[in-house]
Amino acid sequence: MDIVIKLSQFLLSLSLLIILHELGHFIPAKLFKTRVEKFYLFFDVKFSLFKKQIGETVYGIGWLPLGGYVKISGMIDESMDKEQMALPPQPWEFRSKPAWQRLIIMLGGVTVNFILAFVIYIGMAFVYGETFVANADLKDGVLIENPVMLKTGFKTGDKILAIDGKKVENFDNELNMNIIMSKEVLIERNGQQQKINMPNDFVDQLSKYEKSPLVDMRVPFAIKDVPAESVNKSLKPKDLIVSINGQEAKYYDQVKAILNSNKGKTIPAVVLRDLKQTPISVSVSKDGKLGVMAGGLGIESLEKLGYYKVSTKHYGFFESIPVGLEKGKDQLVGYGKQLKMIFNPETKAYKQVGGFAAIFNIFPTSWSWEVFWSITALLSIMLGVMNLLPIPALDGGHVMFLLYEIISGKKPSDKFLENAQMVGFVLLISLLLFANGNDIYKAIVR
Repeated sequence: MDIVIKLSQFLLSLSLLIILHELGHFIPAKLFKTRVEKFYLFFDVKFSLFKKQIGETVYGIGWLPLGGYVKISGMIDESMDKEQMALPPQPWEFRSKPAWQRLIIMLGGVTVNFILAFVIYIGMAFVYGETFVANADLKDGVLIENPVMLKTGFKTGDKILAIDGKKVENFDNELNMNIIMSKEVLIERNGQQQKINMPNDFVDQLSKYEKSPLVDMRVPFAIKDVPAESVNKSLKPKDLIVSINGQEAKYYDQVKAILNSNKGKTIPAVVLRDLKQTPISVSVSKDGKLGVMAGGLGIESLEKLGYYKVSTKHYGFFESIPVGLEKGKDQLVGYGKQLKMIFNPETKAYKQVGGFAAIFNIFPTSWSWEVFWSITALLSIMLGVMNLLPIPALDGGHVMFLLYEIISGKKPSDKFLENAQMVGFVLLISLLLFANGNDIYKAIVR
């Protein structure tokens, strides 16, 4: 069932993005009276799952879910229709239109991608608001267990103050990604501030370990279950360890450290049970375990116990507009930084470029519209940026040649554009094979 939910979200998001992107080309083409021969979701190599002609356009669904396309008459694209291009230009063809109209048609897809992302972020701000824990409320710092973070110099209890000079206001989902892309992180440790310089190959180092948060919230040692074979029958489900061996142990990591230093011993402990402190004794195994199943508490439970204060901001419709625009801008800038890292050989981030499997794995195994729209907005930005790359066969390649034509007044020959399209297509396939090859390699190695 989990795989069905993930696949449903993946296909729905992908289909929505492809259809709207192609509509971005289709609508201006129609406005400028340019004939659109095909409008396809997915590629129809050899055959279609569905097709229907309405007017001059065939609408269909292909069987190969690697994208979609609109076939515009008189345009040198992936169809490489040389027979049509060999005929005299017709008034309804793309090549007969003024350069400024062709430029608008080519920019239509990415324009829709960016508009869609910003609209989604505005809608999410209006519908869901913002729920967060203020960074200042993490008075005992954050949990650091990721081995690469530890190697870089971070420790549990550190307070993350600023990333690349920008003050960290809230502890949220963006914090980990901001650290990954950072060059310098300002922390506070034992009342003293210090800067940690991030290694150039930080992303490559992360790839060598199982995925885990770089920083996380410190949580108490909560008992989820006590197995029948456990020797610690004095512990009960929902107990919270608050002290062990005479030492305060507010957090799980503190309990773990004390247990590791008392292996094979029976030591006193105090648990919070039904909101009352109850003294007990616990036996620590030779490997520093209690023989119980610990379980994390939800953020609401942590708030009730006084660990953290959860804040929620609700926005009216007009208030949500600047909030959504700011969120979209941050995501756009952030993705730009990711691309910069990928194209910088020193970071070795290119090793982490993923294909369709990587995108598929972003989606959760349980359905959440909030998560779905958040991922879809991010993918829309990614699709827009990638399509703007100046590679022939992508929208950015067509835009590059059109700008040259507008500036110089000279239109590249059809033969040149055909050759450029072929080179771009080979380059695009190579990038696609590399990205999806990375997915396969990671699946085999791990």
